[in-house]
Amino acid sequence: MMQYVFLIVAILAEVAATLSLRVAAMGRTTFYAGVGVGYITAFLALLVALRQGLPLGVAYGIWAAAGVALTAIASKYIFGEPLTRRMLGGMALIIAGVLLLELGADH
Repeated sequence: MMQYVFLIVAILAEVAATLSLRVAAMGRTTFYAGVGVGYITAFLALLVALRQGLPLGVAYGIWAAAGVALTAIASKYIFGEPLTRRMLGGMALIIAGVLLLELGADH
């Protein structure tokens, strides 16, 4: 169960780093520090989750899908970026695929 806690930490750190990258790209260069810390934290947390037995396909699928969805949603509210029905449909398909990976994995 702890592997999922570390996976959640990895997801949140990656999303924070990606959002910081957007802010830094808009000219607030001090946010590059958040980018570095966030990505390093994300990869270390993912490493711990994998060492604790989380299968790579499941871990990466959840990490990628949750990261895409959370980043798109946060970008809509923080930066005013579009989030269309088609984009939401794509996210739903990604989430469904990850669920199928999780359900199909031998635990």
